[in-house]
Amino acid sequence: MLAQRSPARSINLSILAVVTIVITMATTSCSVKNCNTEAPAVDDLRIREQGQTGAESPRGGFPVSESKPNAKSALVNVAGKTVEDRFLTPEGFVRTTVAPGSFGEYLRTLPLKPDGSDVRYYDGRVKSNRVWEAVLDIDVGNRDLQQCADAVIRLRAEYLYKNRRYDQIHFNFANGFRADYKKWMDGYRIIVEGNEAYWAKTAARGLTPGYREFRKYMDVVFAYANTVSLAKEMKPVDVAKMGIGDVFVDSGHAVIVVDMAENKATGKRLFMIAQSYMPAQDIHILKNPANEDLSPWYELDFGETLRTPEWTFTKRDLRSFR
Repeated sequence: MLAQRSPARSINLSILAVVTIVITMATTSCSVKNCNTEAPAVDDLRIREQGQTGAESPRGGFPVSESKPNAKSALVNVAGKTVEDRFLTPEGFVRTTVAPGSFGEYLRTLPLKPDGSDVRYYDGRVKSNRVWEAVLDIDVGNRDLQQCADAVIRLRAEYLYKNRRYDQIHFNFANGFRADYKKWMDGYRIIVEGNEAYWAKTAARGLTPGYREFRKYMDVVFAYANTVSLAKEMKPVDVAKMGIGDVFVDSGHAVIVVDMAENKATGKRLFMIAQSYMPAQDIHILKNPANEDLSPWYELDFGETLRTPEWTFTKRDLRSFR
């Protein structure tokens, strides 16, 4: 079944006036996106919330902190403009080595908004559950699309796009359909009829694909991929072998490892995670409410379950891109 996400809604998507997708579903969590039908506009994808107040319901996370300013961690360098520069390592720890040009290096050097920035929803409202240490300087769009799995997909795709590895940009819809960006570049667009999706040649092939077209492709992926489809695309990895770019993902949520550090004397390792959530919102670096002195770092030897501010994962939920 071709599933989407969020409380009871349906989607009507029109791209370049040649792709029209209409689907109605009903389920819960980031694993599905359900929308209310709205008249399509050319070159537009609209989602209208029904009864959406912006309130979030953490599953097994920590208590919600309503509108309280973040407590400043001693490991925060307020002048830092990237993940690597903003957050210091605890005493005795150094950052793990990453290869130049790798996904790990890309994530570690992601740009951040100025210290103290709010996380905002796609419609401009401020997120009330203040679970972040920093906010990534990357757009969320103006539609309720870039939720949890989408944030992971966005970061992976942006890295591949930046490095012109277009043939590696592909993600599966919830029904198993594989959406290849290379196919999109060749002028094909995705048609969805009922629970089936297929390609149709509708546009001229561009010799130099622009970023605007890439973002249109990403919006389609966001609409029809979810946490379940993302998990199926990735391979399980032992927590002891965690690397930057690995993802904790289950049927309802996903967070991505954006940095790691190690103490070479003790062998202990730390990691840092980022997420988006529901409704679509700025991607942000999560604080560690269980250990404010260590925040935003988490200890790798966390046991059987990893408690993040808004979700609880098990160590078996860790996966890596193939």
